[in-house]
Amino acid sequence: MAENAAQGGSASEARSTRPDLAAMMVPLGRALMDAERPILDAHALSMWAYTVLLHLDETPIRTQAALAEAVRADKTRIIAVLDDLETRGLIRRLPDPGDRRVRLLSLTAEGRRLRDEVQSAVQDGEERLLAALSPRDRAGFVEGLRTLSALPDLTLTPPGPDPA
Repeated sequence: MAENAAQGGSASEARSTRPDLAAMMVPLGRALMDAERPILDAHALSMWAYTVLLHLDETPIRTQAALAEAVRADKTRIIAVLDDLETRGLIRRLPDPGDRRVRLLSLTAEGRRLRDEVQSAVQDGEERLLAALSPRDRAGFVEGLRTLSALPDLTLTPPGPDPA
């Protein structure tokens, strides 16, 4: 931008015409969450409970802390969610035979059934939204979201200097 200003262009002329990602994603994210809410409510699930169900399967996750990291939540925040899911018979928390202080977390058959039912209903709604895109744009959009959401660090700040 400084180059443009030095050449007689203004900073606003050099600015991208693309809206900021958050300006595009936040309204879309809110609309998607609003569309999911009636489905989750019908199954007595909070968004966090659904997120936990999506990240668990038959293979246990070794700790509540590992699950919290996987869903990008504070580990203390999901304890009540895990308590509720366990009480409802949707997940198991079993002591790790190698370290009885640790709990192994996994889905029950009922938890898997509920997760699959809810996910199917959620994705049916998403399919109607994605139908607005060409097959190529749709594949690129979904793949781009998959790639970005899998990044280990979602911060936008540039890395600091190497500690030498």
